[in-house]
Amino acid sequence: MLSRTADHLFWMSRYTERAENTARMLDVNYQTSLLPQSAAVAQVGWQGLLSISELMPAYSAKYGEVINPRDVMSFMVRDEDNSSSIISCLKNARENARAVRGALTTEVWETQNQTYLEVIRMLRNGDFERDPGQFFEWVKFRSHLSRGVTLGTMLQDEAFHFLRLGTFLERADNTARLIDVKFHAVQSDFFGTANQKDQEYDFYHWSAILRSVSGFEVYRKVYRDVIKPERVAELLILRADMPRSLLGCLNEVMDNLAMVTSDPSSETLRRTGKLRADLQFSRIDEILATGLHAYLTQFLDRVNELGAHISREFLIPATT
Repeated sequence: MLSRTADHLFWMSRYTERAENTARMLDVNYQTSLLPQSAAVAQVGWQGLLSISELMPAYSAKYGEVINPRDVMSFMVRDEDNSSSIISCLKNARENARAVRGALTTEVWETQNQTYLEVIRMLRNGDFERDPGQFFEWVKFRSHLSRGVTLGTMLQDEAFHFLRLGTFLERADNTARLIDVKFHAVQSDFFGTANQKDQEYDFYHWSAILRSVSGFEVYRKVYRDVIKPERVAELLILRADMPRSLLGCLNEVMDNLAMVTSDPSSETLRRTGKLRADLQFSRIDEILATGLHAYLTQFLDRVNELGAHISREFLIPATT
C-alpha cells in the first residue's frame, strides 16, 4: 500500500474518532454544568476542558480571557478555525475519505459524506443551540455508524488495519484527556480527603463520566457497587475488556500494528509493546499513589511519541 493512502486512511479514522470524543468531553461538562454549583466551580470545568485539549491560547485569542460556557461550546463545535472542533474534524474526515475513495467501500464513503452534509444542515438550522445534548448524541451515533460500516463491509486488509489503528490510537489519547478533565474539576487533591458533601457532589460527576463513555451499565455489571472514583479510574484505565479503556485501546493498537508491519523488531512495535505492558501490569492503587494527573500526562506524551513513530515508519506521504 502507498504510504499516502495509509496516511489518509489513518487520519480519516482519527478525525472521526476525535469528533466523537470531543462530543463526549463537551457532554460531560454540559451535564455537570446543570448540577447545583457555584459559577467558579463551573468555570474550572470549562477551563480544564480547554487546557487538556491544548486550546486555551486559541480560545483566548478569539474570545478573551473570560471563560464563557456558550463561547466554549461554540468554539469546540462550530468554529472552523479550530482544527479540533467537531465541524473541522468531520470535514477533515470526509476530505481524507474522498482522497482514497477507491480504497473504501461505497457504504463507508457514503457514511462519511452524509455525516458531513448533515452536520452542516443541523448547525445552520440551530439544532445544536436548541438541544446540545441531543446533538452530541447524534455525533456519537454517526461515529458508531462509521465504525460499524467499516467492520461490516471492508475487506480486512492493510487498509482496514490502518483505519483501526487510527481509531484506537485517537481513542486512547482522548480517553486519557477525558479522565483528566474530570480531575481538573475536582477540588479535593485525593480520593479520601473529600467531606461527605463533596463526595455526594462528586458522585454525579463520576456518573456523568461513565455515561459519557457508555460505561455506566458496564460499571454496574463489573463492580455491582456504588460508584467509587478509584474503581471508575480502574475501569477506564486498566480493564482490558472495557472498549474505551486505555489498556483496551493499546491492545487494539498493538494487534493492528502487528498486521501492517513487516519488521517484528521495529521501534514502533517495541514502544507500543512497552506502553501496553506498563498498563497491563499496573495497579490502580499504585497509579493513584503517584498522582493520576501526572500519570495521564506521561501517558499522553508517550502516545504522542508513538503516533510520531507510526507516521515516520508508515505514513510519510510517498514522493513517487
